[in-house]
Amino acid sequence: MEHSFEPLKNDLIIRAAWGECQKVERPPIWVMRQAGRYLPEYHQAKGTRDFFECCRDPEVSSTLTLQPIERFAGLIDAAIIFSDILVIPQAMGMVVEMVDKKGPHFPDPLRSPDDGQYAEVMKRDCDVSKELDYVYKAITMTRKKLQGRVPLIGFCGAPWTLFCYMVEGGGTKMFKETKTWIYKYPEETKALLHKISVLCVEYLALQVKAGAQLIQVFDSWAGELSPASFKKFSQPYLTYIATHLPPRLKELGLDPVPMIVFPKGAWYALDAACDMGYNVVGLDWLHDPAQSVKTVGDRPIVIQGNADPGVLYGSHASITEVVKEMVQGFDWANRKKGWIVNLGHGITPFVNPEDLRFFFQEIHRLTKTETSGQ
Repeated sequence: MEHSFEPLKNDLIIRAAWGECQKVERPPIWVMRQAGRYLPEYHQAKGTRDFFECCRDPEVSSTLTLQPIERFAGLIDAAIIFSDILVIPQAMGMVVEMVDKKGPHFPDPLRSPDDGQYAEVMKRDCDVSKELDYVYKAITMTRKKLQGRVPLIGFCGAPWTLFCYMVEGGGTKMFKETKTWIYKYPEETKALLHKISVLCVEYLALQVKAGAQLIQVFDSWAGELSPASFKKFSQPYLTYIATHLPPRLKELGLDPVPMIVFPKGAWYALDAACDMGYNVVGLDWLHDPAQSVKTVGDRPIVIQGNADPGVLYGSHASITEVVKEMVQGFDWANRKKGWIVNLGHGITPFVNPEDLRFFFQEIHRLTKTETSGQ
């Protein structure tokens, strides 16, 4: 082992993610964007740095990762490294800025295969071991600071989602440039998606080498694809990552880790996602828990999700109701299926951390009640 870490005191999510659903005493809990701007301590630690400065500073990234673990001690079962999916386009040579109140912005996006930058991006030899070294340092530092309290999750953006950002230049509602690419330049699109996929595999493998104990692939814009287009421009590349990461870990002398895929918005693709090679499939809030359990069927797939993040703006009674719906829908009482509790997407701004605490507490309370048959 390159690094020496303290043994895990809480391995609940690891056991659950490997499908050992009969051996877990309750469903493990974590939430996407659990480290971030809804926490007052985040703003204090961030100071005057911009978002990507925080990502590139291992000490700051580590501090931000640990904040929710410390605030919600004993309530959540995993940390996720504070970083961003867009570090891969940055490593590929593209400039990405975080604009206040607007979000990520690419000053020079890829507008067509003929604009010169596409050829440059495709031919550039991108070394993620060097370009993203700051992420690995943050992961190792965080693992040591965690002292085995909970496991640490690493992640990357899915090729399709990263491609969307690279051609749109930022967030969008129309996806005009993206749709132009897939319908006018489908082969060039696939070539870029493949290159991103190869980088994702190496990036995730090096995160595991640095200390990540699970990984998640975020396909945040999967829902912008039709079912037919999903099969062409998302599914093959998500499958590529799941297929190639385990042998790459083996080449590095590393044990396999549980793999999570989150194809947000692609409700029609749940059945396909269960056959991509991942251990866990994350669901957004558009999925019905009970129907999702039926879709998974007898396959050894663990479900993650899927409360509407917006419920955290609501009353405690509403939070309790949503938790009850999940506990019953995911059939926790019988524990026939594996379930990792999460929101259906990341925590949104202006959420009161104490309302999130109540969400966590209700999961603990109601899963304990369901298990004991009260």
